[in-house]
Amino acid sequence: MNAWEELVERCARRRCEKIGPLSDEAYAELVLAVRADPEAFVDTEQERAALVIARALDAYRASCRDDELLDDAAYEAERARRMAALRAECVRALEVDGRSLDAGLLQLLSSDLEPDPLLAGLLSLERDHARDELPEGDAWDDVFYRPHLRLRAAVARVCLDGARYRMAESAATSVMDAAPSDPLGARHTLVLACARLEDEAGFDAACARFSRQESAWSHLARTLLLYKLDRMSAARRALRGYAELCAGGAYALLRPTYVETYLPDRQDAAPCSFEECLLAVCEAEPIIADVPDFIPWCQEQEWLVEGARRFAQGRDLDW
Repeated sequence: MNAWEELVERCARRRCEKIGPLSDEAYAELVLAVRADPEAFVDTEQERAALVIARALDAYRASCRDDELLDDAAYEAERARRMAALRAECVRALEVDGRSLDAGLLQLLSSDLEPDPLLAGLLSLERDHARDELPEGDAWDDVFYRPHLRLRAAVARVCLDGARYRMAESAATSVMDAAPSDPLGARHTLVLACARLEDEAGFDAACARFSRQESAWSHLARTLLLYKLDRMSAARRALRGYAELCAGGAYALLRPTYVETYLPDRQDAAPCSFEECLLAVCEAEPIIADVPDFIPWCQEQEWLVEGARRFAQGRDLDW
């Protein structure tokens, strides 16, 4: 979530409505003026709450920078502190604007709830903020509707995490239907759900929908899908494709790493990069855990283990 850029767009659109129609050039100049000093253009309760959120997310991300220097106990204490600080700022934002959907979503996600109570909270939030109609065209183009898309994408991910795979599939598809450009990556959640459901047709349709643009999620989901379908030769080929086309994919799979809670959505990562592999493996963990023979089978592939070892040595990672 680029909270500052969305605040700029909110303020610019509201100012444009107030002063009347602007040419494209004039609106572009207005956006530049708002971007130079967003706080000077904040007038409404909604914008003031968005400003609180933007500052809170900056503070949260800044507090993560030195995590690698901390031992486990210090890290847990620091993480608890920053989560509490973020929740406190969400409460403050809601005091400014009780209808701030982003504040409500962040407050829930930062509470470290188990999947079932978290899903209940997200669905309750969704009901409270329900809208009868979608914006025309791609809903992501409407900055005021983006919080609804973020919430729905979070519902899909939590359903996957809580083994509600049909719900995850439905929720992810609804995000993609509303915003075909899929900036939130709901397709990644969808392909993992299809893999767990052994839905090859659904997996192929999801890949085709985005011109078969591969990602760490699609490579990993394909491997899991074919393994679950007991098509072992094809599964080995898919595993090799994942390992060869995703930087550090073998290491990420065999040495999974904890990934921080998405607040409110997953961070950007280059397609098929090591960073993306870490995210994909973390999100796939409930499925992998539900297929207990999968990792031992991967470990039997000597070339995969050797590739993971070489990557670890080249990056000075634990092995």
